[in-house]
Parts: sequence; C-alpha cells; structure tokens
Amino acid sequence: MKNKEPLILVVVVAFTLLTYWLVEPYAHSVMHKHVESENFAYADLPALTKSGDAANGKVLVTGAAACIGCHSITKDGIPAGMDAVTAAGSYGVNPPDLSNAGVIYDAKFLADLIKNPAHALNVAHKFDAAKGQMHPMIAFAGAGGDVDQEVADMVAYLQSIAVKAGELTPKMAFEEACGRCHSMKYENWTQIGTKPEYKFEKESLAYDIKVLEYQEALTKYMGKLPPDLSMYFRSRNEHFLSTFIENPQSQLAGTAMPRVGVTAEAAHKVIEHMADAGDTKRHERESVGKNVMIFIIIFAIFALLWKKQVWRDLH
Repeated sequence: MKNKEPLILVVVVAFTLLTYWLVEPYAHSVMHKHVESENFAYADLPALTKSGDAANGKVLVTGAAACIGCHSITKDGIPAGMDAVTAAGSYGVNPPDLSNAGVIYDAKFLADLIKNPAHALNVAHKFDAAKGQMHPMIAFAGAGGDVDQEVADMVAYLQSIAVKAGELTPKMAFEEACGRCHSMKYENWTQIGTKPEYKFEKESLAYDIKVLEYQEALTKYMGKLPPDLSMYFRSRNEHFLSTFIENPQSQLAGTAMPRVGVTAEAAHKVIEHMADAGDTKRHERESVGKNVMIFIIIFAIFALLWKKQVWRDLH
C-alpha cells in the first residue's frame, strides 16, 4: 500500500502558507499602497551650511529667539511657561520640551522648523500665510546677524544638551516625538503624561477632566482626535509606520498630521516602543516560540521512528 502521508502533509502545508499569504502580506499590499522610504534624508529641506556655536545658540534660544516663551528646557532648569492644558488651549497642542530635541529630530529639520515651521512640518496646505492662516509657532526672522548662522548656533545648542543617541530609550523617543498628540492607554500614557495612581477617585476624575480638556483643544487644532496607538503596530506593518512617520503625506495626502522630523534611529525607537505596547509579551513569546519549535522537531522525529517501528510489518 502506497504511503500517502507525505503527500497529505505537503498539501496541508501548501494551503496553510497560501492562506497566511492571503491574510497577511497580500492583504497589507492591497490595503496600503507601497511607499519607498527616503531613509529620513529629508531631501526637500535645505542643508545646514554653517558650523554652529552652542554657547551663542543658548543665548539666542533663551533670549532673542524667544523659544522659552513657549518651550521648556528641563535640562537647563527652564520650566514650561504654562501647564499642558492651558498651552493646548493657546496653541492647539502643548509645545514640546527641548531638552532632547537635538538627538530626536534631524538637524536640517530643526533648522527649517525654526525658520519656517509650516514648511518643515509639511503642513503648508493647512497653514497658508497668504490666506492669513498662520502656524502657531512663530518663525524666527533673525536677531540682527546672519540668520543661517544664528539658526545653526541654536541647533548646535540643542544638540549639545541632548542625551547621547545610545541613551535615548524607545519610551523617551515616543513620548517626546508622538506623545503630545497620541495616547497609549495600555501603557497608561495620556497626551499630558503618564496617569498617576491616585488614592481617591475624585483625584483620578480630576486628571481625566484635564485630559478631556486637552483632547478637546487638540481636536480643534487637528480636525479630529489623533488615534490611540496602543495596538497600532499590530494593525499596520513596520514599513508603513516608518514611511508614515517619515512623511505622513506620502501615505495619507492632505492629512493634518505634521511631519515629525525625527532621525532614522529615533523613528526606529518609536516603532520599537509601539511594538512593545502592542505585544507586551513579544520578547518572551519569541523566546518560548523557539523552544516550542525545537520540541516539535524532536517530537516529530521520535513520532516518525515510533510509527515505523509499529507499522514495519505492514509496509
């Protein structure tokens, strides 16, 4: 009697792989157009042609450029001028702390952001100065000297106070680059920070009210409330997330989401944090998965040897 079990196994494996391909790679390719990454080069932004002086940059950032009128710099002991909810009510979103801006954001992006916020953020379609639609961040026109040199000095200062690239954690990258617009409820993160554990319910409700007020201002500014990103990694593939972070317009033309301007490394850390949030046991599961596969292979070998021993007189 001819043994048909290998043929049956091949058929089962083939249909399983076909089903997986239809559900995962093929479905993603149909639902999301493929966009080539530009490797976070930001080719449309002008290159920095000046060598910056961090000391003069600090003078500008904390003085003539008026950055600390909206931004905090906790690394240099400069607090925010107002709380997150009040700031969102004034600007639409809470301006970021600049302590680690120099390592999270690309230098060309920072320079262009200082001189022309709407262009750097790629939201000129939303903020058209000719129509009186001004971006809430005021463009820096210079402090009386060479504007390009002054901007280079400011970027150099921000880079000098930031943590080293290797010290930037995925959590830090996400919270500073994305966390002022996006919540992550499974990480207990709200747009105004990590929600503390309160002893009394009324304190918890008071915090929730602040979050709702912030979200109301953010919704008016963006047109809709940005989505919670707790499970976003599991509904989009990594390439989509990377290219969307790099340039939201490439995946969703006309979106109000600005270009974040992060470096390639910072983007990788943001996605890593999203992956950890969407699957908190992923590292443990991957480790267990390898052991399970080893067990299955060993078990299959012994099962095959046992089958041959039992059925040897019938074949």
